[in-house]
Amino acid sequence: MTRADTIRFRHNQAILVAAIVAFVGALPLATANLWLLWVLLLPLAVLVWAWRAGTDADSRELRLRALAGQRRIPWERVAELTGDARGRGVVRLDDGELLVLPAVRADDLPRLVSATGQELSAGTD
Repeated sequence: MTRADTIRFRHNQAILVAAIVAFVGALPLATANLWLLWVLLLPLAVLVWAWRAGTDADSRELRLRALAGQRRIPWERVAELTGDARGRGVVRLDDGELLVLPAVRADDLPRLVSATGQELSAGTD
């Protein structure tokens, strides 16, 4: 997957800024006593999650990225892309499994499909 042909969806970067502010704000507390150093782990985990989590798509696969892992889904396994009641993007796999696409809104689905190089088919209502 090259950067040029990959569409990336990430959470709002304001979360990243908030995690940095929380980390700096927790420094005085964490440095007051050694046993309070663990307080820095929470804003640090949010910072890493905000930087890393999201969905990448190209012509071969979807890549769902989380804080400490990722899942690759070839397009051949995708049975349906849809939105849920909360407006999030959801993928239904060929085995019936439903997965929420991190950082993808239902309104983003046409852009996600464009990563495959295919056109959207008209729904049969």
